[in-house]
Amino acid sequence: MKNLENQFTIAFYNLENFFDTKNDPHTLDDDFTPDGMKRWDESKFSRKTKKLAKTISLIGAEASSIPPVLIGIAEVENKNAIDALLNTKALKEIDYAYVHFNSPDERGIDTALVYNRDHFKVLDSETIPLLVANNNGDQDLTRDILYVHGMLHEEEVHVFVNHWPSRRDGSDETSYKRVKAAETVLQKIGNMPMESFNCIIMGDFNDDPNSESIQKIMETGAFVNPMQKLLSPNSGSANYKGKWSLFDQILISHSFLNYEKGTHSFRKAKVFAPKFLKEWKGKYKGNPFRTFAGKKYLGGYSDHFPVYVVLKENE
Repeated sequence: MKNLENQFTIAFYNLENFFDTKNDPHTLDDDFTPDGMKRWDESKFSRKTKKLAKTISLIGAEASSIPPVLIGIAEVENKNAIDALLNTKALKEIDYAYVHFNSPDERGIDTALVYNRDHFKVLDSETIPLLVANNNGDQDLTRDILYVHGMLHEEEVHVFVNHWPSRRDGSDETSYKRVKAAETVLQKIGNMPMESFNCIIMGDFNDDPNSESIQKIMETGAFVNPMQKLLSPNSGSANYKGKWSLFDQILISHSFLNYEKGTHSFRKAKVFAPKFLKEWKGKYKGNPFRTFAGKKYLGGYSDHFPVYVVLKENE
């Protein structure tokens, strides 16, 4: 059996409206309350929490002897929801902690970075506001970009967790917002010494690998997109109206292609799509098994599959 001891998984997972059941008067979360449109009660919340925890615990299990050491998450409402997730039977034995800030998103959904304290140490963290206007000139109240600087074992790394503006008003009409998001990340990176930095840019970019926004990052020549080859007419991380997309991606800097002692080198990238995460019958067979379809409660996991990369620690 191959040695899994020095291989580690880094994942990203859009949790699809992972709200707690309390009404926050400052956000548009009313649908996800017991009296709201979705009838979102403790029973449904608990069921979803356990399902998400089970999923996270299994990501990359074929390549590493432990669950992911870093998990970027999107569409989580607040610390209550993250605490509930990490308190589940599937995850509570792991020494997980997290970095989370409230973002200005009007629905109150944020990003966060969950990390295993035995393998990762946070040096500092901050939110980077994404300042972008809608077509009418008003500021788009969208998610901040989460930046975490830390030590993965003995190696310094810079992690960006993203959930870029949606395509709700049309992909072409909103493309400029995601290009601005890419520029915002690159502006932060521009202040780092390029020759020695290790950088991971993960998220739900609401754009595919070939989109203008992702290409803007790739054009710097500093990154590899190991997710590029994972999108096909029959596979991706989400499916909308019968068409697969790969909005969920993890980009890594070229430094993860070296083999020096004490560094980490890239092994593989995958979409985590086991049978239990999929619709098992009907016209949506094979699609992510989601929690809701419109108002209808399905009781699934998420409308996105997680994605992950495996890194090997060089000894």
